[in-house]
Amino acid sequence: MMHPEQVRKIIAEGIACEHLEVAGDGQHFEALIVSGEFAGKSRVQRQQAVNEILRQHFNSGALHALSMKTQTPAEWSETRG
Repeated sequence: MMHPEQVRKIIAEGIACEHLEVAGDGQHFEALIVSGEFAGKSRVQRQQAVNEILRQHFNSGALHALSMKTQTPAEWSETRG
């Protein structure tokens, strides 16, 4: 079983994040990931990049599910008003 902070750390080590929030119950997690690396990528490409970072944890069963919202810094700024 993983803790939200562990998932957060793994994502942060794999992608440069301007903002990163992770919440969850040990098996199911939700994340808001804001990165300039997402610029020019589709939603699917962004999620594939994050899933690749977490692949070994999904494969081992330590991480069951991750729902994510991925945004560029400009998109995140727009949604915050």
